[in-house]
Amino acid sequence: MDFAGAYSWPNVRYLLEGFLVTLEVAAISIVLSFIIAIVFAIVRYMKIPILSQLVFLWVEMIRNLPLLLIIFFVFFALRDVGIKLEIFSAAIAALTIFESAMISEIIRSGLMSVDKGQIEAARASGLNYAQTLRYIILPQALRRMVPPIVSQFISLLKDTSLAIIISLPELMHNGQVIYNSKSTYIIPVLLLIAIMYFVINYALSIVARRLEHSR
Repeated sequence: MDFAGAYSWPNVRYLLEGFLVTLEVAAISIVLSFIIAIVFAIVRYMKIPILSQLVFLWVEMIRNLPLLLIIFFVFFALRDVGIKLEIFSAAIAALTIFESAMISEIIRSGLMSVDKGQIEAARASGLNYAQTLRYIILPQALRRMVPPIVSQFISLLKDTSLAIIISLPELMHNGQVIYNSKSTYIIPVLLLIAIMYFVINYALSIVARRLEHSR
């Protein structure tokens, strides 16, 4: 094991560049997933005819597929129908598709957890359905669903490593490039990668626990 050589500044900088890509892909995917998930959850919660059934089928299908398959489909299969995405865009698209389905179920469960009596009271006070959803249901539901959503975001951050299969220059990819250059770098590089993942994910888990206790 060559820790000194593995931890030379060029290697560490290369890992940090990959880690930055990991964080960028995760951040963009988190934002897009959350927006889409809210729409999906509200459509299902409101039981909009036909549309809610279509969203249900889509969410259930995506939730029961492996993320790796979705990454392959987005990057390779879509090219056969003329949709060619760059590696960075394909990774974000695949993660967004998968995570939006997962997060939508968390949000829908949060919406369903709001006491029906409060909804009836809001409607009786003159609020229409949209106002009740905005001012009564969503604020309460969001507080309850924040911890599980943060946990899902942690999973998303770890899932970015699967994009190594399409050569996204993220943390795992760059680490592989380094330790492929010299076999004595394998353990030191993987150890440093593990520490990087642990630090960011542990920080997020602390946030999730604090949010859970503050409810």
